[in-house]
Amino acid sequence: MNDHKKIPIAMPWLGEDEFKATGRPIISGWVTQGPEVAAFEEEFAAYVGADHACAVSNCTGALHLALLAVGVKDGDEVITASHSFIATANSIRYCGARPVFIDIGPGTYNIDPLMIERAITDRTKAIICVHQMGMPCDLEAILKIAHSNDLFVIEDAACAIGSEILVREVWEKIGKPHGDIACFSFHPRKVITTGDGGMMTTSNPDWDKKFRLLRQHGMSVPDTIRHSSTRIIFESYACLGYNYRMTDIQAAVGREQLKKLDQILERRRFLGRRYQQTLPYIKELRIPEEPSWARSNWQSYCVILPDKCEQRQVMEFMLDRGIATRRGIMCSHREPAYNNIPLTDPLKESERAQDRGLLLPLYYQMSEEDQDYVIESLEDACHL
Repeated sequence: MNDHKKIPIAMPWLGEDEFKATGRPIISGWVTQGPEVAAFEEEFAAYVGADHACAVSNCTGALHLALLAVGVKDGDEVITASHSFIATANSIRYCGARPVFIDIGPGTYNIDPLMIERAITDRTKAIICVHQMGMPCDLEAILKIAHSNDLFVIEDAACAIGSEILVREVWEKIGKPHGDIACFSFHPRKVITTGDGGMMTTSNPDWDKKFRLLRQHGMSVPDTIRHSSTRIIFESYACLGYNYRMTDIQAAVGREQLKKLDQILERRRFLGRRYQQTLPYIKELRIPEEPSWARSNWQSYCVILPDKCEQRQVMEFMLDRGIATRRGIMCSHREPAYNNIPLTDPLKESERAQDRGLLLPLYYQMSEEDQDYVIESLEDACHL
């Protein structure tokens, strides 16, 4: 083992501000979904430019509620990428629908719009496009196909807080939203965190009302209203709902994290540019492509290893030097839970990204010295 200090794959930036913020709900006595959640929703919506934002317990729940809101049901099909964390596909199956997996583009790791049209059938209801590792999808192309086929577009923006796309010569944040609904994650691996948690944004007020109903067991009157009322109120449950609430303790942390977001993004983009400028010197290593119309938040930085390199061997080499890495993003169609899902086309790029991909450390606190050490170690590993 090298004596160099350990370099993690990621690290949340949490400190005294978040610690103090948790005291607000704790001292108030209201620690479940309440005023902190409402404030976090308002601040998040303002940040991304959305009409409505609804906080939930995690992004998986957000995707599930988004699909329910647009009417996805048993027997429907939803087109999406297999190359994503399994929650994307799972949310489709929660509705009784079938995921239709299509391949990704080789440079962005995102769903290939050219493959969407031929995957559409009379059972297709929606498209879930994943802004993989924070790199924005080609929403213009995806939305054009969706609108011409009367399909809903749900953005799996789990990794994409702060990422941007160029719309009519104006930079707009992912989550405005550009599709019908955008879903975010605040897991500790993401750019900002609440420990766990999620957010949904939409311009449709009826869907926003539905999110709020379904996230709290289908309860007709939220407990915040019942407890603050001067009269007795009995709630009712007219539909099947879920327990997808965010707590006020989480939201208090999220509000502080949101204040830091621009600073975090500036640093991550600086480190991303350093990788982009330096790694091409490693022969046959493939780096990610950032389209001219996109600004990634570089939630993760994934390279494709040279053909001569064995993924596990490179990861072991890096670990021996104290550097944590991860293999390329998983492919859901390869998991036992999805063995019975037929493929329309081979998913060669998705499988290549998983088998040859390597995620490198990138986080706000990372020093340039540590990044240089990662780059040097990767170069040594590729020359074994």
